[in-house]
Amino acid sequence: MTRLLDPTAVRELAGRLDLRPTKQRGQNFVTDANTVRRIVQLAGVRSDDVVLEIGPGLGSLTLALLEVADRVVAIEIDHLLADALGDTVAARAPEHRDRLDVVEADAMAVTELPHPPTIVVANLPYNVSVPVLLHLLARFDSWRRGLVMVQSEVADRLAAGPGSKIYGIPSVKMAWYAATSQVGSVPPRVFWPVPNVDSGLVAIERRDPPTTSATRDQVFAVVDAAFAQRRKMLRSALSGLAGSSAAASTALEAAGVDPTARGEVCTVQDFARIAEQLHGS
Repeated sequence: MTRLLDPTAVRELAGRLDLRPTKQRGQNFVTDANTVRRIVQLAGVRSDDVVLEIGPGLGSLTLALLEVADRVVAIEIDHLLADALGDTVAARAPEHRDRLDVVEADAMAVTELPHPPTIVVANLPYNVSVPVLLHLLARFDSWRRGLVMVQSEVADRLAAGPGSKIYGIPSVKMAWYAATSQVGSVPPRVFWPVPNVDSGLVAIERRDPPTTSATRDQVFAVVDAAFAQRRKMLRSALSGLAGSSAAASTALEAAGVDPTARGEVCTVQDFARIAEQLHGS
């Protein structure tokens, strides 16, 4: 039986490693066994899954994942933590040690993995959660499902739909790759150090991107421009890409989008049609 980490074990491990969690790397470690088991359950991890975990830290979630999954590939940027993770698993779940792969790297720079993941489950570092998630979606298409824990405000943005005040760049770019939904929240008290924000759990289900002749980069450039100044009408926000406000209006009308609308009302399919018009596809 796996011995999951509790508050005492987390502090003992940190003390042994002389670890001082840093805000720079968004390090907040889960100390509650019920929380990590709940995450694994909500993620729907199966016995045949290869789980990709980002920022395993001291191994709280890693141990819970290894109880269920076929294999866990953990990417850890911190040398101290990466070096210690295997020892922690060997000590607390020795029967699972050979099913863990630790990749010491920056998740934003990883282009290859020892095994193709089928699911991503992670407590993502707060400060880089969105770019890491978008990188994993773009780079590794073998995973079709995921569940990530992020800052509550980020969870809101990732799952927001058109027309919402918090709908923006992360919402649209996530929608290119997947359907997202919030499936739970996590209180600050289950972390060490205790953060001053709540956390949200976001479920991810891959889907095909919109059918379009525009490239992803072209669509994302339109999204970036549309939200660069949220209060601007699209004809003004996209004037730089189009060459003029008049040219932007023409492209928007051809795409079936009101030139006086703002980016927050557009779906990812709208942005794809706009990109087609702007690039003459």
